[in-house]
Amino acid sequence: MTTPTNAAVRTDTVWKIFEHDGITVEAVRGVTVRIEPGEFVVLAGPSGSGKTTLLNLFGGLTRPSRGRVWIDEQDITDMSERQLARLRLERLGFVFQAYNLLPVLTALENAEFSLLLQGVDEEERQRRVSALFEKIGIAGLEDRRPGKLSGGQQQRVAVARAVVSEPALVLADEPTANLDSASSDALLDVMVRLNADLGTTFVFATHDTRLMERAKRLIRLVDGAIASDHRR
Repeated sequence: MTTPTNAAVRTDTVWKIFEHDGITVEAVRGVTVRIEPGEFVVLAGPSGSGKTTLLNLFGGLTRPSRGRVWIDEQDITDMSERQLARLRLERLGFVFQAYNLLPVLTALENAEFSLLLQGVDEEERQRRVSALFEKIGIAGLEDRRPGKLSGGQQQRVAVARAVVSEPALVLADEPTANLDSASSDALLDVMVRLNADLGTTFVFATHDTRLMERAKRLIRLVDGAIASDHRR
């Protein structure tokens, strides 16, 4: 008998409704989904389909209007802001379209930042980051600040920062949007390799067809609801 595993993230009939100036927008409508550890998932759909809102619900960055969300079988729906911040630090990694690196820190210092906040000692932090930089092809750039790195190099540092603490789940919002084709392909190679070698669970919200083609699971959203869900 196969032992059931905890879902990396799952939702039960989750809704997100925004109201502004008397206008109601149902950004996510009744989504029930389960993503297993080690999956490489893309949320796709046109602008306004709800993919970024659903990604934010997965990460506890926005709260559901109705329904429930679990991360690694922890119900995060009613967690306090302090509890959510601790969960994001310890169990989640984020990759943003705009890199979000701290300009005054070196590449190594940016990548180790979550480990620093977790209280990991300096020697272990540097060991983990150096090994990861070697794996993703940016060894030797540890002492450069973001302004001295290309866009592709900055995004690799951002990916390193997201995965270095071995989170249950990495959430990426349009991670290739600001990159040229060659840099995008190189970054996708890195994330596919991390998924295969480390078993890192990735969930992306994207318009990028190249990323959709690499997905092991493609979830298409239309008007806030899941229109299709295909595993490859």
